[in-house]
Amino acid sequence: MSEITFQTDIDADRTKVYEALDTHEGLTGWWTTGVNRKDEILFFDFPQIPEPFQLRRDRADQEEVAWTSVGAFPPHWTGTVITWQLTGTPDGAGTRVDFRHTGFAEDDPALAHSAGTWGQLMTRLKQYVETGTPQPFFTL
Repeated sequence: MSEITFQTDIDADRTKVYEALDTHEGLTGWWTTGVNRKDEILFFDFPQIPEPFQLRRDRADQEEVAWTSVGAFPPHWTGTVITWQLTGTPDGAGTRVDFRHTGFAEDDPALAHSAGTWGQLMTRLKQYVETGTPQPFFTL
């Protein structure tokens, strides 16, 4: 199985990073304005995408946020797992985010595109948490 990983240090405490990953306001501040939730399933809508991505919220606390893709779209995401582990930075001044999106097929032709998008999203997450200014990557 293939995976995407990123490590980002954010100049903010864990509470702010956690809120950006687990609240409607937070997720719409850096990822997409099309976020909905029903129980533990998050629905993410994107422009020109025929149906929402469906991610089950498996864990959400100030140490880790974890989701499993449970929808049929996009097909190459089905069953993959997305985690953000939150720890202190080495200097203790902020939050280190270790991001992983695991479970892709070894020969997945869409892996490079997904990795590129996640890289841009991690930058948006950092900017949003540090400035408080919403700059979603996708807007509906």
